[in-house]
Amino acid sequence: MAAEVKAKLSKNLLRMKFMQRGLDSQTKKQLEEEEKKIISEEHWYLDLPDLKEKESFIIEERSFMPCEDLLYGRMSFKGFNPEIEKLMVQMNSKSKKEEIEVDDKMEADVSDEEMARRYETLVGTIGKKFLKKRDQRVLQDEDEDENSNTRPSKAKKMFLKPQD
Repeated sequence: MAAEVKAKLSKNLLRMKFMQRGLDSQTKKQLEEEEKKIISEEHWYLDLPDLKEKESFIIEERSFMPCEDLLYGRMSFKGFNPEIEKLMVQMNSKSKKEEIEVDDKMEADVSDEEMARRYETLVGTIGKKFLKKRDQRVLQDEDEDENSNTRPSKAKKMFLKPQD
């Protein structure tokens, strides 16, 4: 009975290179199938429907000048270099047009009539500042006369000495 039972070699031992040279075709096939099973068990994936890619609205620019609102690099002023000044006008004209449009869209906070009223009062107050003392007293007297009609003046309160 002991002679009938043959000792089998382990799988790890059979996978070694020097052992595979002497293996017959059946054992080679069995080892390959076992390796495929191991690989297929380790490999997993999810069966999800394909996700549609969202459209991206990305604009690619070669330069970062439009992003930073930069002006043309070479500059010349007061006719020092007329060629460069012409280039400056051409290159910066786009940004100036946009600025003019923005300025046109913005409305004035103060209307013309209100500005005129403010200017009138401002002229009067600044004019008072530079008057001589004599003229200031005359204006104060006139103001008091006008105010006396509208509001009666109160008598000035005096200090009363306490009685012993």
